[in-house]
Amino acid sequence: MWLPLIGLLLGLVIGSIFSIRIPAEYARYTALAILAALDSVLGALRADMQDQYDNMVFVSGLVINVFLAVLLTIVGDRLGVELYLAAVIAFGVRMFNNLAIIRRLLLYRARRWWQRRSQIG
Repeated sequence: MWLPLIGLLLGLVIGSIFSIRIPAEYARYTALAILAALDSVLGALRADMQDQYDNMVFVSGLVINVFLAVLLTIVGDRLGVELYLAAVIAFGVRMFNNLAIIRRLLLYRARRWWQRRSQIG
């Protein structure tokens, strides 16, 4: 589970230190790659909280999500259709779903902790 968090922190540090300019024509590709990465990290956090985390599933999901999102964007650009919106919607729905599950798990754990604490005292 530490690999996604370490990668996220490392990416934030590198992004803060180096001033990297992305050309405007690649903005959609970059945005989708970041969205796919965030979706994968939230999915990994959720899986870890449910004791189902598998590093191979995380890495393969991250690579395939980014590849598919970029492929949809390329095909959409060639056809003159904004297909990247399909990936934005799909990743957005998955991210909100993962956040909802993470929130429920945290609330459940907090309630259990509070009940055990109140029984002791």
